[in-house]
Amino acid sequence: MDRTVIIQLKPTPEQATILQRTLAEHTACFNAVAKIGFETGVGNGVELHKRTYYDLRRRYPDLPAQLVIAARVKATEAVVSALTWAKKHEASYHKKVEKWQKQGKDILPFKPVKAPQAHSCPIRYDARSYWVNWNHMTASLATIAGRLEIAMSASRHAQQYIGHRVCSADLCYHQRRFWLHVVVSIPVPIVEPDPTVIGVDLGETRPAVTSSRHFLGQRRWKAQERRIFRLRRKLQSKGTKSAKRHLRKLSGKLFRQRRDHDHLLSKRLVQHTPAGGTIVLENLREIRSRGERRGKAARRRFHTWSFAQLAGFIAYKAEQRGIAVFRIDPRTTSQRCSRCGHVARNNRRSQSLFLCRKCSYCLNADLNAAKNIREKYLTSLASVGTPSLVGSQSSCLSSPPSGEGQASSLSLEVT
Repeated sequence: MDRTVIIQLKPTPEQATILQRTLAEHTACFNAVAKIGFETGVGNGVELHKRTYYDLRRRYPDLPAQLVIAARVKATEAVVSALTWAKKHEASYHKKVEKWQKQGKDILPFKPVKAPQAHSCPIRYDARSYWVNWNHMTASLATIAGRLEIAMSASRHAQQYIGHRVCSADLCYHQRRFWLHVVVSIPVPIVEPDPTVIGVDLGETRPAVTSSRHFLGQRRWKAQERRIFRLRRKLQSKGTKSAKRHLRKLSGKLFRQRRDHDHLLSKRLVQHTPAGGTIVLENLREIRSRGERRGKAARRRFHTWSFAQLAGFIAYKAEQRGIAVFRIDPRTTSQRCSRCGHVARNNRRSQSLFLCRKCSYCLNADLNAAKNIREKYLTSLASVGTPSLVGSQSSCLSSPPSGEGQASSLSLEVT
């Protein structure tokens, strides 16, 4: 298992200047490679290395070769992502044009995807370009001035990972401070498999509801996000100096609040699941495409819903307790009666009320969906079986061998 430990660096003024210059040259290399790769449509790392490495070495002779290569690797990842998004964006635009023509609306101009560019690209270090001394709380980093040994401090949460094997690390500069995101490898826990299966329905009004009748999260979270959004909108419309100062204080507050809420939800959900058990989530990957007919405020909430972040938090917290996490196709889970199996769109009378048209079974709609998610997983489990392979993305079920940690396969689909 890999975990990321965030450590604050304590450089001297001279060391801080060197780190800033190193970050600047590394960012310039990243932008140069990303521009060439995007304009030529090349997303192959070897080909981009041949086209850019020697030129960058001549332009930035002080930057270590390992950091030039690290910039190229990051740029390659960004280029592949941008090229993929450009194809999807162009395809979706053509569909929108056809829709606008049928509706008789004005056709908006096409906005092409631009090449990836960064203001400050974090440096990815590997074992050859850095090391960490936990005993003396120092980090040795490769820079334009050679190796620098910099003091650092770890939070109480980070101290639990001290002593584990260190892998890669990213050097970041945020709010006038330097941070080192160190990836450490910790052993996978060995737990006995537990037959308990928990289905989880994720939503906006009720953040998470489990098939074991746990309603997690608080409704006031939604009101808090709405208040911050309205305040930010008012300040942006003002445009005064004091409004801009206030906006700087609010910068990232909504993101941090959502992140905190998702951490709380994932922690409580994992605590309600016995070690070695199974958590079943919905695969919500394509859910945003269904929000076009909603109102403006609903579309904003829908497109800022951090369901993927929450699923990621659940996955890595579950891994620490040997809990397997699976995803299933969410279709009809909110329309199906968990008692008789009858499926009808009008079974769900409102956001919170489910009343079956066939057997008159009445239940909270989110709880009914959570039970259906669990039942759908168990049905697929009985029909597909349980192969012993672990750690690969698959369209079928996967579970670890008996007696081993259920950790590696955290995002498997059941269709």
